[in-house]
Amino acid sequence: MPATLRHGHDRLLARGMTVEQARRALAAAFRRAGLDTPELDARVLAGAALGLDHGGLVAASDRRLDAREADKLDVLAARRIAREPVARILGVKEFWGLDLHVTEATLVPRPDTETLVEAALHVLDRRDARARALRIADLGTGSGALLLALLRELPNARGVGTDTSRAALEVARANAARHGLSARASFVACDYGAALAGGFDLVVSNPPYVASGDLAALAPEVHRDPRPALDGGADGLDGYRAIARDARRLLGPDGNLIVELGAGQEGPVARLFAAAGLLPQPAQPDLGGVPRALVAGVAAMTP
Repeated sequence: MPATLRHGHDRLLARGMTVEQARRALAAAFRRAGLDTPELDARVLAGAALGLDHGGLVAASDRRLDAREADKLDVLAARRIAREPVARILGVKEFWGLDLHVTEATLVPRPDTETLVEAALHVLDRRDARARALRIADLGTGSGALLLALLRELPNARGVGTDTSRAALEVARANAARHGLSARASFVACDYGAALAGGFDLVVSNPPYVASGDLAALAPEVHRDPRPALDGGADGLDGYRAIARDARRLLGPDGNLIVELGAGQEGPVARLFAAAGLLPQPAQPDLGGVPRALVAGVAAMTP
């Protein structure tokens, strides 16, 4: 019988295994557990446990693990098999080239959300506005992902991130400091834009958009995200209604609102924004072809 660690699972790794053997054992275990990206997860966790990047893992493939390394990697593997996301295990998630700290107080930023950054930059490029002294608001900022990605791309912009979670705002502040953006980023505890004055050139948001009745069907990894960051109410649209109520007040004369959509929400959200006096544009799709970033303005956009 395999030896069992104190955390209560049959161990996968043992002292004396090579780095390559350990990585392959992890990938095989992750495949058996039905994880979507077993090889990638094995490589990332092995690198984190051993303090090696991808090239370092290759160079050290024949090196043998000591007991401490085997135990550490085995514990990380057990957490992943229990469907804890890699980002939560490591406490860091890459978004738009930024390594962002994440905690139990924040949503883990997802690649699909980068579509909003692309859409925002496209809007600005149509007006040759990247170099302007822009004002940005990120409603429900969480880890600060959207705001910090935009500030990184827009050197003369300043922005504010809001969130009802003070713990999330502390994470966002730390991420701003980590990337040298604290001087241009501020953070306010409030519901969406309730505490903000107007005049913003860009308002971005990834609001909770899962209908309450659909939460139970989400993947186990997603269930570890804070419920308020997921639950969009009975029809998934509560966040959009709150944003629509404040949008005209928040946006400057040529300002644009850009929100993330869930699957099938383009029509309902566009109608909400139109009823609030905004002019919605066709949503920009993510890499999977799902309409993901909806842009709306207070004035018609020039072609």
